[in-house]
Amino acid sequence: MSKRSGIYISPTEFVEFASPRKALADHIATRDRSPDFTALGMYLPNPDPVLKRMGRDIAAYRDLRADAHVGGCIRRRKSAVKALEWSVEQGDASARLVSRIEAIFKQLDMNRILGEMIEAALYGYQPMEVMWGRVDGWLAPVDIVGKPQEWFVFGKEGELRFRSRENLLLGEALPERKFLLPRQEPSYLNPYGLADLSMCFWPATFKRGGLKFWVTFTEKYGTPWLVGKTPRNTPASEIDKLLGQLESMVQDAVAVIPDDSSVDIVEGEKTSSAEIYRELLMYCRSEISIALLGQNQTTEANSNRASATAGLEVTRDIRDADVAMIEAALNELIRWIVELNTGGTKAPTFLMWEQEEVNEVQAKRDETLNRAGVRFTPAYWKRMYDLRDDDIEPPRSPDAAPAESGNPAGGTPAFAEGCCPDCGGDHFAEGGKMVERDGRDELVDQLTQVASDPLRVWIEQLRALVEQAESLEQLRDRLLAAYGDLDTEAIAAVMELAFSLAAAQGHEDVAREAGML
Repeated sequence: MSKRSGIYISPTEFVEFASPRKALADHIATRDRSPDFTALGMYLPNPDPVLKRMGRDIAAYRDLRADAHVGGCIRRRKSAVKALEWSVEQGDASARLVSRIEAIFKQLDMNRILGEMIEAALYGYQPMEVMWGRVDGWLAPVDIVGKPQEWFVFGKEGELRFRSRENLLLGEALPERKFLLPRQEPSYLNPYGLADLSMCFWPATFKRGGLKFWVTFTEKYGTPWLVGKTPRNTPASEIDKLLGQLESMVQDAVAVIPDDSSVDIVEGEKTSSAEIYRELLMYCRSEISIALLGQNQTTEANSNRASATAGLEVTRDIRDADVAMIEAALNELIRWIVELNTGGTKAPTFLMWEQEEVNEVQAKRDETLNRAGVRFTPAYWKRMYDLRDDDIEPPRSPDAAPAESGNPAGGTPAFAEGCCPDCGGDHFAEGGKMVERDGRDELVDQLTQVASDPLRVWIEQLRALVEQAESLEQLRDRLLAAYGDLDTEAIAAVMELAFSLAAAQGHEDVAREAGML
């Protein structure tokens, strides 16, 4: 029997002390007890300040997409995410489960699904209905469809509810594992999330109004003025007739007037006034770009070519925030799949990442050295080109048949691959014995082997020139002085071999200084 903590306030009345742990676990600041009277209903209104002021729903933001600049920024925003690669990472899950999840995702239209999920950044939230079906015996999503935001509200507990015809005001509860809900920065105060289009509403509105007045201004002051002159005592009927003729003349440039009247053409100049409209429009465009892309370099008049080129992209922090929002939603979907089919808790994760561009100069150098016979270790390929373990074929055993580019009959010894656990191409086979070789000697042997007959004589000369040269410029000048009488193709081949040898020697010197050799 547990001992109660309290005090007797009378011989028959006992008051128990409140448990401090229970007080810490209780939710004290709730909507039911708050002075916010908007929370007294059964659903929470969207606290977006723009929508509250206009008394409209989120459909008002869809009209903004008709604006050319807003629509263009939205396309860039989506393209920045769609251009990323995606994969299912194993983590603590089994490899078989990862294969299952990858197969399910590959059957979905991921390009469309990702584009619809990014709508959450524009409107604050984006309900995505999951259509379940059987895929290879598993209960899995066969489609994920984005639904209009104005069809949904949030209940007083912050849960998503569907405003059906039967429950138009309060909405009806939704079943579990049926709707994904990517949201941008949701909070207890605002479960609807933050809509980026709310920051674009007034700039787009003023831009649209400013453009209308600018067009009117242009029509008024951009067209030359026609001034008709008549005698002082001309009747009003004749003046009106001349005015009509001048109006027609603006359209067809033809008019018939009395011989005692005249017409002057006056050019209107209101450059300073026109600049006011231009500055307003450019300011609105700049605000829209900052809201959606995080920068305004493409709309700034003083931007240079480099900054304008950078301005074509979405800033990395905004793109990464969109990616994190999508990853959270799809990882929740993966957990649903695992729970429904295995009941386990160790689920793989959905990950989006950027494929780094390969350094073409580095790749060309490695290709040249590889053709010459240099064999890099798997660790080098993974480090330089961001490869995974399963992307590289494991090294052959010493008993394996030699490669096609190996030792020809009567030729120089070929490099041994996988001859020992620490082999990095620093050995060669000689009489069945593994012998240490100097890196430059090996490269000379292989260059001699693969070079055409006229180049074999030059290999030793090239090696001497490389060792004597103090810089690549000095090596180039000495090569031109020694082989300047060759044709263009021959001297190009000589220089390619010489620079490859110089690069290998430079790597070897650095490795020796670092104590790696």
